Amino acid sequence: MLLDDKEDDAVSEDERERSRYHFDRHTPEYRHRFESITQEMHARCPIAWSDTYDGHWVAAGNQEVFELARRADVLSNDHDVKGERRGYRGITIPTPEILGRAGFLEMDPPEQRHYRQALNPYLSPAAVNRWLPFVDEVIRACLDEKIEEGRIDFVDDLANVVPAVLTLAMMGIPLKKWTIYNEPVHAAVYTPPDSPDLPRISQMHMEMVLDLISELEQIRADPRPGLIDALVRADIGGRPPVFEDLVGSLVLIIGGGFDTTTALTAHALEWLSEHPGQRARLSRERDTLLNSATEEFLRFFTPAPGDGRTFSADCEIAGTRFKEGERLWLSWAMANRDASVFPEPDTLDLARTGNRHSSFGLGIHRCIGSNVARAVFKRMLLQVLDRMPDYRCEAEGTVHYDTIGVINGMRHLPATFTPGARLGTGLDETLDALQRVCDEQRLAEPVTVRRTTAKIER
Repeated sequence: MLLDDKEDDAVSEDERERSRYHFDRHTPEYRHRFESITQEMHARCPIAWSDTYDGHWVAAGNQEVFELARRADVLSNDHDVKGERRGYRGITIPTPEILGRAGFLEMDPPEQRHYRQALNPYLSPAAVNRWLPFVDEVIRACLDEKIEEGRIDFVDDLANVVPAVLTLAMMGIPLKKWTIYNEPVHAAVYTPPDSPDLPRISQMHMEMVLDLISELEQIRADPRPGLIDALVRADIGGRPPVFEDLVGSLVLIIGGGFDTTTALTAHALEWLSEHPGQRARLSRERDTLLNSATEEFLRFFTPAPGDGRTFSADCEIAGTRFKEGERLWLSWAMANRDASVFPEPDTLDLARTGNRHSSFGLGIHRCIGSNVARAVFKRMLLQVLDRMPDYRCEAEGTVHYDTIGVINGMRHLPATFTPGARLGTGLDETLDALQRVCDEQRLAEPVTVRRTTAKIER
């Protein structure tokens, strides 16, 4: 049946009214009431219309999120910063005031596909496994820095450091520069727009981007292996990458490589401290439990809670009619708590089976770094269980992000434990040694060129 414009508008308004729900994931209330809000939306409106941020749809139900996320034919990620195409506003709601789009995550095929194809040989399971001895050595050094004290901040001293160092190593950026990149990446997420600290954070972020551009130009002039080199040489449909999109894609890799793995690790360590019996069980049964526990931590804590889209055509999906140009928020976090798919969804079950969570997204834009995140998380967790088995996190001093609209993260997680013995050199000396390993063994080459695992000597 064809409707004229007036009838079509009336139908659209009826759809919105029927499912209207006040949803604002950027408020502290959403973090504190996440479970009750999720339950309410699942029961009343698994696809809801919210008037916040100029109005947008919110998909909370698991089946609804699944159906929508896989419809790239009518959903766009495009961020048309210069108004050259259809004016779509990317994956963030509300759209931030930035100079460019967030790399290939704010592109549609075929452009998006060319970027991912260039990166796949560096991020496959086989490619990531080559880095495990490197990762283990960074973790060892981080724990050695604190093992004799009996005190550690699992965020500042471990979970921030390891993903940052590995990400830079895979990109081809000198390891010692991790401190230039670390704080601005995390602070850009947790610092509210009215914070008096914002000018300092903005300055650090600018310095980070300028350093990134400097590294990019050095690698362009004098190639060295890594993700930067892969994108510099990428064939984007018969042309090289546009400079702004190249920088945006590298910033995307840094942000995705740093904060999400940090958030997952911190929440898992906090939960295991609160459930010492489960911690002992996980350590004891790691051979059979580690994989399922990793997926359950991902489901339960969903580090990146969701992504935005724009409808690129009028359509009907999952029983709801949408109009071209309308915005949509796909909530991976709420889909992961749907009782119709996950029995007792608000209970963390380390042995949960059939755990088809959507924490890495769904469809063609699924997180390209998921293999890295899983591997680094497991290695950090195991070394903590082995070397600090009786750790206790301190509620006083623990700081969660005020809001979880962008990342469900933590700023601080202090803990105490029975002191132990160092096993090797400190972090700075270790990074110097690992830099030589990266350079001499050319660890950052794609798996299609280099298949052997990193060899680390102390």
